[in-house]
Amino acid sequence: MEITHHDAVKAPLWLLILLQGAVSAASLVVEIVAGRMIAPYVGMSLYTWTAIIAVVLAGFSVGHWWGGRIAALPTPRALRLAGWTMAGAAISTAAATLLLREASGPVLQTLTHPLAAITTLTAAAFFLPSLFAGVPAPILAVAAMRGRAQSERALGAMFAAGAVGAIAGTLLAGFLFVAWLGSVATLAVITATYALAAALFFRLGDVRRGEAVAASVGVVAAFAVGAAALAAPRICDRESAYYCIRTVHLMGAPGEEIRLMVIDHLAHGLSGEADPSLMLTDHGAMLDALPRMRMGGADFAAFVIGGGSYSVPRAWAERGVREVVVSEIDPEVTAQAVEDFWFAEGAADVLHVDARAALQASDRRYDVIVADAFHDIAAPAHLVTEEFFRLVRSRLTDRGVFAVNLIDYTGRLDALAAFVVTLREVFPSVEVWTDATPPAGNERRIFVLLASDTDSPVSAVDIRAPQVKRFAALDAGFLDAIIARKGARKLTDDHAPIARLMGLEPIID
Repeated sequence: MEITHHDAVKAPLWLLILLQGAVSAASLVVEIVAGRMIAPYVGMSLYTWTAIIAVVLAGFSVGHWWGGRIAALPTPRALRLAGWTMAGAAISTAAATLLLREASGPVLQTLTHPLAAITTLTAAAFFLPSLFAGVPAPILAVAAMRGRAQSERALGAMFAAGAVGAIAGTLLAGFLFVAWLGSVATLAVITATYALAAALFFRLGDVRRGEAVAASVGVVAAFAVGAAALAAPRICDRESAYYCIRTVHLMGAPGEEIRLMVIDHLAHGLSGEADPSLMLTDHGAMLDALPRMRMGGADFAAFVIGGGSYSVPRAWAERGVREVVVSEIDPEVTAQAVEDFWFAEGAADVLHVDARAALQASDRRYDVIVADAFHDIAAPAHLVTEEFFRLVRSRLTDRGVFAVNLIDYTGRLDALAAFVVTLREVFPSVEVWTDATPPAGNERRIFVLLASDTDSPVSAVDIRAPQVKRFAALDAGFLDAIIARKGARKLTDDHAPIARLMGLEPIID
């Protein structure tokens, strides 16, 4: 295409570079925030981030293709059209929160397969913002080159501005916006950024009076949608750098309140006010009772991985356990437990660091180490490997026991088999405890694995959970048969596909 004076843009190159960097930064902020916003509905896992990245890149790709076609037009008209796409980015970004709220129910009820549900929900909320944000890049690059000497340098500067903007947006989202403003307010800031970009594009494109009026209406609409999103009821009681945390109030016996802690979309603990020693879930009951059974009534020192509602540390404090150290990476989880779950500050020594880092940092040895950080597809891979289990064993006393909970489906048991194989690489004795009743079909089942130097003195125990229930250790021959049938391999720091092993079961039971 022949370049004419009419095609050349009057704006200085620095302004085009600034626009490129700002739009790129804003689009990456939206991508990072997408992970936080979708977590309360489908959780945060490898599958979640895979879907988010794929959807956002698909939006950028379509936007770049569209922007390339627009860039072939005379520069002023191309810039005005870029302004319209920025108005679209502002409106669709502002609407993402409301779309998630409205679409989550129908999508999760219709699509029970996690990958389909996560991808569809992500696309519904974040494809359009990414598409619109992808349009200006080729338009700005062509505008920077037209009518300039050394246009190749201008093109390089525009590419560099996009990359620097993406880096800045990633850092701002991860270290500043989400932690200090929350996801909804962050999207409001991005809405304003896109609206300002739209105004600049219209100005650079010598917008006409009629278009200016329509553009103003679009910007007002974006701010109105953003205000509606900010005014909507909050999903999270606390939104931290790690999680969306909320408390669900339930009723137990007459006059007794029971509270459920939900982190992202998963239940992480159930507690009642009246009796701190009463566990209200199977996994809590086993993690409380089985280590005490192994200690034979003697006092002990314990290290607990994962705080949640702090039900087990609270119970052990009530029972007078000598020392309880809790590694809970998120201080906001602890604050929620203190505020809503009757956990008394000082009842345990709480470390707000990753459990693996905490164990590596000290050679302190414990009689009991409990890992209560595994929920469905959200299991932290670095806490399920042979290397981590060897670290755990090095921090146990001679009589020590490691108790770890695991959720698996009885029709699969791939994750259970891998856990057992890996623990057997490190510990002479590995037991798998669960509800003594036979499973019904492909049942979601909670297991607690005990690993130590010696076997338990009993093979079954009766525990209140909250009614008295019998829990038993699975037969070693049964475990061997599962391992052989599954061809289970140990989990290592190099390869720990725990999300795949846990299976792609329905998000909604």
